[in-house]
Amino acid sequence: MTQKEKMLGQGWYISWDAALVEERERAKDLLFEFNAMKPSMRGERNAILQELFGAMGGNAWIESPFNCDYGYNIRVGENFYANSHCTILDCAPVTIGDDVLLGPNVSLYTPNHAVDAQERKLGYERALPISIGDRVWIGGSVTIVPGVSIGENSIIAAGSVVTRDIPANVVAAGVPCRVMRPITEADRLGLAGRG
Repeated sequence: MTQKEKMLGQGWYISWDAALVEERERAKDLLFEFNAMKPSMRGERNAILQELFGAMGGNAWIESPFNCDYGYNIRVGENFYANSHCTILDCAPVTIGDDVLLGPNVSLYTPNHAVDAQERKLGYERALPISIGDRVWIGGSVTIVPGVSIGENSIIAAGSVVTRDIPANVVAAGVPCRVMRPITEADRLGLAGRG
């Protein structure tokens, strides 16, 4: 079994494997181009993301700078927006739904290094998927760790560290992040449908 197969199978793998290094360098070269482009070069920027990502819905926009490990494990839905300094370490699948908003400095980390110092020195890590449902808003400087799912319509407050699953339709905050309250009809301002 190759190190890539181990990585994608959520097993322990060596991250400095030559084939994985080559794939990360390919992604970094594409990101170098992307991050150097003018924001007004929308078509060219999105073409790079289309080449980099596993799937990308329409009307997606990612501010520069943006960083990821491989790109091919990232799938984003329609109307996705990521503000500047977004980092997605996609050693495992990262699935992001439709109409998702990421504030600045949001970090999604799928890999986790070995705890034992000798194993860590050898480059062992394991990656677990991250899933973000439709219409989620993630505030600035949020960190999401391996294996976490966030349910649709939820809000993660700025500065939170999400270490466990967050259900749908809630506001969550803190370090570690926890549910603060449900989102209810009382939260509706009546703005939908206005011009």
